[in-house]
Order: sequence, then C-alpha cells, then structure tokens
Amino acid sequence: MPDAASYPEFLVSTEWLARHLDDPRVRVLDPTTLLIPVPDYSRYDTVPAREDFEKGHVPGAAFVDVQAELSAPDAHLRFMLPDARTFAGAMAGYGVSDDSFVVACATANHWWATRLWWMLRVFGHERVAVLDGGLQKWLAEKRPVETGAAAPRPRGSYTSREPNRAMVATRADVLAAIGAGDVCNINALHPTQHAGTGGVTYGRRGHIAGSVNVPAAANVNADNTFKSMAELRAQFAQALQQPKVITYCGGGIAATSVALALDMLGHKSVKVYDASLTEWAVDPELPMEM
Repeated sequence: MPDAASYPEFLVSTEWLARHLDDPRVRVLDPTTLLIPVPDYSRYDTVPAREDFEKGHVPGAAFVDVQAELSAPDAHLRFMLPDARTFAGAMAGYGVSDDSFVVACATANHWWATRLWWMLRVFGHERVAVLDGGLQKWLAEKRPVETGAAAPRPRGSYTSREPNRAMVATRADVLAAIGAGDVCNINALHPTQHAGTGGVTYGRRGHIAGSVNVPAAANVNADNTFKSMAELRAQFAQALQQPKVITYCGGGIAATSVALALDMLGHKSVKVYDASLTEWAVDPELPMEM
C-alpha cells in the first residue's frame, strides 16, 4: 500500500504520487463533473469537466465521464450505480486491470474522487485511494502537468463483479432507519440546504426527517486535504456512537466523502443512499423537515 499518506489505506499524498507516476500498476483517473444549478434552484445540470482536465492534469491520467460512462441510464435519477458488466467494461477501457492501484483525483470538489473510490469498493476493487488535496494541491506545489486529451493506454484486464449491496442504501432502508435508534442518517449537503434556507432543493426544501448534518465540505482543510483523525472524530462524534450509518446528499456524490471519512475512523457499517434527495424529495409521501 502507499506509504506517504496519513491514512494509507484510503489516501495518497501528492509526494507519493509524484514518486509513482512511472509505475505501470498505478492508474490515475479524474471523474470530476460540474454541477450547475438551474435558475429556480430546483435541480442541477451536469457538465463533465473534460475541458478543465484538458487544460491541465496529472501526467498519464485519464478522464472519466461519470454520468455517461459509470452510471445507469435513468431518465429521472442521475449518477446511479451501473450494472457490473458496464462498470468492468469502463474500467478496462480506462486501462485499469484487477491488479491496478487506482488513484482518484478531482480537479474540483473532492467528493468526485471519493465517489469513484466508493464505486470501486462497491464493485470489489480494494486497490484504490484518493489523491489527498486533489489537483489543487498538485498545482500549488508546481508539479508537472499534461494538457490535452488523455494519452491512449492499452485496455486493461478487469473482472466483472457483482456490487456489494451492503454498501448501498435504498429508499426503504432510509425510511426504516428513521426513528430506529441504531442508525444515524447523515446529510452531507451544505448547512443552508439542510436547513432549507438556500441552495438546490431537489423538489422540496429541507432534509430527510431525523437526519443530522455533517457537510462533506467540512471534511477537508483549506488546501483540500482531509482533516486530521482527531478533527474528523470530533466532527462525526454522534455518528460514531451508532452501529449503523446511512449517508446521503443530493445525488449520492458528496455522501461518499462522509463514507470515506467514517471508514478512515474505523466505522465499517456505512451505506450510501445512492439516489439521495433526487429520489426522496420529489415524493411527497416521504418525510422531510426543515
């Protein structure tokens, strides 16, 4: 495993990656997507950040269009997990093999990298970590970059594995968890969205009834690196007291930052509500509060 990160099973440092850029077993993938609110703030439009990637990226990295290449085709719910065959085919196309060590690197918000980390883990690929600090830290340190489209790479040999459903929450799971006493539902969105006073509404303002707010943005420092173990433990004190956690956000992206942080803290029963408020908020029968 990488040897230069605070949490070596989950994160790699820019220093570590710089030393391993020529390792053929290391594959850097950038899954960044831009979310652009529509004028009435009812939802986001999505734009793959390919243009930003081509302006400058970690040498040898490949760009991942999460919505088009790594999501189930659904007219109503975006970013839902694809089937095992689709996921394996996409990974092989990026040059990832079963023995590859994947480094997820975001050019914008860190939760795009954690989303890829989580998806790989769901499909049984354990050799994956997030670049701590992302491209922002890489650039701040004046490390080398490439421009233009990703360089071609031979197709990988990647095994199709069924997803680990123990890591994925459904609407029924979330509904059953409300008031159950042994599950902490965490909203990873901004506090104003949790309170229903600002931001995208996804159909209704507020949050899933009974859920607590631990925004994904609070998991990282100003330089985009994850906070210390002590800071994260304090931040997730309430969740760590419960044997089970379900984390959600707008569309299952920022929620994966919470899943990673809790995994780093040793909590091994965390599910991500993949459909999140994109599904929940539009159904008036499902309880929300402000």
